[in-house]
Amino acid sequence: MRSLTRSRLLIVALAVLTVSTVALSGLAARTEYEPGDVELVYVEWARSTAITHVAAEILDRLGHDVSILSVANAAMWSSVANRDADALLAAWLPATHGAYYGVHGEYSDDVVNLGPNYTGAKLGLVVPSYVTIDSIEELADHIEEFDGEIVGIDPGAGMMQQTEAAIQGDVSGLGDFELLEGSGATMAAALGNAIDNEEWIVVTGWKPHWKFGRWDLKILDDPDGIFGSEETINTIVSESLPLDNPLAYQFFAEFDWLQVDLGPVLVANQNGDDPEDSAVDFVDENIDLINRLLPDGMSI
Repeated sequence: MRSLTRSRLLIVALAVLTVSTVALSGLAARTEYEPGDVELVYVEWARSTAITHVAAEILDRLGHDVSILSVANAAMWSSVANRDADALLAAWLPATHGAYYGVHGEYSDDVVNLGPNYTGAKLGLVVPSYVTIDSIEELADHIEEFDGEIVGIDPGAGMMQQTEAAIQGDVSGLGDFELLEGSGATMAAALGNAIDNEEWIVVTGWKPHWKFGRWDLKILDDPDGIFGSEETINTIVSESLPLDNPLAYQFFAEFDWLQVDLGPVLVANQNGDDPEDSAVDFVDENIDLINRLLPDGMSI
């Protein structure tokens, strides 16, 4: 009787386990293909604004409830690392945002790097082409023409930290310059005003950016490697996203942004269009391309 009872109990236990496994598998399958909430964070840099709004528009058409929040650079990284936001598409790696992700990155163990959405990115100190120098090392010889100032962007940006470190260390003779904090918008406004008056100005700048299409500019040679070499712009998601919203994670992991030219969006935004409207127009005009680049089983 004892052996029979054990057999019956074993059969019942196996049956329960089988039913539970099937039920959980069915739940996982349903959850995997059910769109959910997605929160994107970005810094108001030209390409960051463009790609974030286009991604949001695509995700919205895929059925997700998408929210977008503009934040400072440090907050962009911390919010994804702390799982308050799901993704950012503006990680300049390996150097610019090395303080946040990489060998010594503060959040390297708390986020997932899904790889480049843009290659050939470059940053440095930028001057109008009529300025008769070509290297950062030449700035100190003309400090008076530049009023002793380098016009910067938001203080949390990686290139601001790199520039400030160069000034403090007197790298390439920058020790006597003052770095002015601001934003991408105030930097571009100062650059435009200087060009209108053919004045000398040096700003922190980067490619891709609409300013290189509007004005004749050059990035100064950087012999001491203050800003590193060419970089990639990467997509970063929270560690929890694969479980919280597998469908959104699949989109971020598999959508090939390298085949998408966001130039028209950057131009439209700079011409005063609302970024949401620019994104809608861009997606409408590129639906066939977007559908080809979406993961299997997804379409808008």
